[in-house]
Amino acid sequence: MIRKRIGIVYNWHSDIKYGPYLPIGPNGQKKQVYLVAIIDDATRFIFHAAFYPMLDSRCVEDALRQAIMKQGVPEAVYFDNGKQFRNRWMKRTCSTLGIRLLYARPYSPESKGKVERFNQTVDGFLAEAALEKPKDLNRLNDLFQVWLEECYQLKTHAGLEDGKSPLEAFRGDAKPLRFADMRLIADAFLHAETRKVDKSGCISFQDQKYEVGLAFIGCKVDVVYNPADLEELRIEYEGHEPFMVRKLIIGERAGQRTDLPETLLP
Repeated sequence: MIRKRIGIVYNWHSDIKYGPYLPIGPNGQKKQVYLVAIIDDATRFIFHAAFYPMLDSRCVEDALRQAIMKQGVPEAVYFDNGKQFRNRWMKRTCSTLGIRLLYARPYSPESKGKVERFNQTVDGFLAEAALEKPKDLNRLNDLFQVWLEECYQLKTHAGLEDGKSPLEAFRGDAKPLRFADMRLIADAFLHAETRKVDKSGCISFQDQKYEVGLAFIGCKVDVVYNPADLEELRIEYEGHEPFMVRKLIIGERAGQRTDLPETLLP
């Protein structure tokens, strides 16, 4: 978070660390997992950290949501230039929640020194976990959360004054946390893309057709959606109220048959 009690700017840092290979999926095939950590630049407190089975924006999205739900909305976040962080979704989320979005300069690893140092500390945990040989991702994360609380958050940190632990330093800050309304957070974590409305008044999205309306033919509209539920999309266009559209179902018998006139009935 940004706290200006002594003239120093504080913010959340995040990075992705390559983890071990674990059996993932119904066939038990071994795949690499990845650690996403979000750390306070001032106190070294970890707002959220967990291993994920994918290396894309979804892991960053979940980690940031978990951190905000637990510790409130930061005033700034600081990421590297990886595609997992630098995308339209991140810009929209930070703009909706009023978060300053900052990126490290290319080829400047020292600018992320604190989160990099934490990642090196995690190597000690991975060496211990390898002795137990966790069978799946859930077990690895269970072990990691215990280690995080007992061996990191509560342990004195050489980079903090008076030998404080990250948890003590974080709780000792007088600045109150800023929590957002749940509906605002839900809206902030929706995704958005742009689509052009075709001559039939429809858009193509994720290999599906959605009817937007003949009034928008040729217009580029913003499609706001939840990746986990594509049954409905929210359409936003300047000068119009946002509205919802559903999948267009076209089939052999999709049309509604009109009733026969009484003179043709039996």
